Amino acid sequence: MELSVPLNTVIAVLLASIRAAVWLTLCPPFSNRGIPATVKALFSVAIALPLEPKLAAQVPANLSTGTLIAVAVEQVVVGAALAFLTMLIFAATQIAGNVIDMVGGFSLAFAMDPFSLQGNAVFGRFYSLLTMAIMYATDSHQLILRGFTRSYQAIPLDGTMSVDNLTQLVTTGAAQMFLAGLQIAAPLVAIMLCVDVALGLLTRAAPALNPFAFGFPAKIFLTLMVAGTAMMLLPNAIANLTTRSLTLVLRALQP
Repeated sequence: MELSVPLNTVIAVLLASIRAAVWLTLCPPFSNRGIPATVKALFSVAIALPLEPKLAAQVPANLSTGTLIAVAVEQVVVGAALAFLTMLIFAATQIAGNVIDMVGGFSLAFAMDPFSLQGNAVFGRFYSLLTMAIMYATDSHQLILRGFTRSYQAIPLDGTMSVDNLTQLVTTGAAQMFLAGLQIAAPLVAIMLCVDVALGLLTRAAPALNPFAFGFPAKIFLTLMVAGTAMMLLPNAIANLTTRSLTLVLRALQP
């Protein structure tokens, strides 16, 4: 018994898997280096296989080697662009953690993160891990995955993205990223500003007390207290970030 698979089916699954593999490598929370590369490769094929009946019709019957390479490169570009748009929004939590480290005195505890291969302080790394945990717990990753699967319908295997539309969305996404990061860290930044003002006034009123000698541990203590309280609002913030990222991706898929 011989099993014959049409060539269009193999090429369609291959091209769709390339787009999915690039997207999984760059898009949070799937971009975590704790997930083995083998698992990501198999997952990319698992994403492409259910879509094969629709994707096979998008592959030309006579496909030369040069055309196949060009289409494969287009899939890499599309997957990277969609992942970058999603990554822009979810980088807001890490930005918020880095701002908290800076104003709370934790920026001295700077270390290399083995998962992202980037330098992060305490709250920057903690907020990044907490964001991924909340996304998996609230099934936000399924919404992101569903938005990506719609890209095969909006941008066929033989189609391309609008460069002008992508440029505008990247600019908008970057602005939203910094704004969301500042909004998440704003309560603690405001409290630390009040603490600095109070210490400055105390220094003018009683210079002999040397308030800045105990100001550093006091700021660390307040940072831990306020950050623990503000952590209760983080799930709602992540839900809003998920909605924003899906909006950007869907706008990028519009013709």
